[in-house]
Amino acid sequence: MPDTATVTTPPEAGGARVRRRPALSPSRASDFKQCPLLYRFRAVDRLPEVPTRAQLRGTLVHAVLERLFALPAAERLAPRAKELIEPTWSELSAGSPEWTDLFAGEDPEETGKWLQSAEKLLDSYFGLEDPRRLEPEACELHVEIELGSGVLLRGYIDRVDVAPTGEIRVVDYKTGAAPREIGEAKALFQMKFYAVVLWRLRGVVPRQLKLMYLTDGQSLAYTPDEAELVRFERTLEAIWQAILKAGRTGDFRPNPGRLCSWCDHQAHCPEFGGTPPEYPGWPEPDAGEETPLDRAD
Repeated sequence: MPDTATVTTPPEAGGARVRRRPALSPSRASDFKQCPLLYRFRAVDRLPEVPTRAQLRGTLVHAVLERLFALPAAERLAPRAKELIEPTWSELSAGSPEWTDLFAGEDPEETGKWLQSAEKLLDSYFGLEDPRRLEPEACELHVEIELGSGVLLRGYIDRVDVAPTGEIRVVDYKTGAAPREIGEAKALFQMKFYAVVLWRLRGVVPRQLKLMYLTDGQSLAYTPDEAELVRFERTLEAIWQAILKAGRTGDFRPNPGRLCSWCDHQAHCPEFGGTPPEYPGWPEPDAGEETPLDRAD
């Protein structure tokens, strides 16, 4: 079967989300690689997780940068970006009021300091590039493609730059504080996922995958080739087949490791004496959706 591809916004009809077939996203694929049981908790059981302030700050900075690039090039200055912080947070928190629970009962001055901490990440961003010299093709691009094997890939790309000569650059902002060796491996997995999607969508291998680490003002550039993406595509297909196999039986096994101490679900994990909820069956409509918090790491 030939590849089919679409670039879409999340489908809605009459204000209600349309039922979609399960798909694989970079975050959920990474979850399954890290720990199949974590994948189940997030994608199948959909257990609630309390976001951290670092995650919320990352979500905020991503949103500010998206709005920054919507401005005329001459206005894309650091002071203007910082002016966007408070109105952007007001908009985001109004859409997710549970996020403000992290600040409940807190002195407004402390909340103000937290908002100011986002300014440091923006300063770091402006130290890495001058957005006045860039005209991205897209920011926060929702992409979706069905591979020839039938695997449906879905995700959001922070930014896509296309040179006048046609070369494609995929840019991802990183604001989280994960251990660097683990974080970079996860980030490169995510970027190769996007490279496969864009390659299959456009028939062009991205020239560069660029990670921008805003905590320390560092960047990492990677150049994939077609043979590598073919191999990675097969890896994604194998991950999806393993997910489907586990989904038929509910046999999502824990895989204890260094990241267990970061997990919100220890109370339900057998490795910590917990009991998982009764298996609800394979999720409908979709196990592949990513949240803004997923994309803020």
